[in-house]
Amino acid sequence: MIQRTLSILKPDATDRNITGEINGMIEAAGFRIIAQKRVLITLDQARKFYEVHKERPFYDDLCAFLSSAPTVVQVLEKENAINDYRTLMGATNPASADEGTIRKRFAPSIDKNSVHGSDSPENAAIEIKFFFSETEIVG
Repeated sequence: MIQRTLSILKPDATDRNITGEINGMIEAAGFRIIAQKRVLITLDQARKFYEVHKERPFYDDLCAFLSSAPTVVQVLEKENAINDYRTLMGATNPASADEGTIRKRFAPSIDKNSVHGSDSPENAAIEIKFFFSETEIVG
């Protein structure tokens, strides 16, 4: 089944100018990038986006990081997109990530782990709508 998932190339990736390299890995893995934009997420937007984590001790730092510099938000599409993208991203902690994953190759730390991906079809739909209108998604 063809699925869509949200991908965020986080501030540490845009700061290091490696978004093209990451997207090369994404496309080489068979994903189509069907919507994309570079945005500066405000702290309020980051808090709303990561609201599911508001009770966790890392919430404030996560929101501050996401709003610290531009990000690239995009919609990816392919069969089994959600699970396949999470596999391609690798473990949250790059030290534990498998070889050949985005985080193993690019993420400098668990806090600056370069990418975000939706974790379920329900969250993918919510996250995609957070950043994109239907007219911005061109499949």
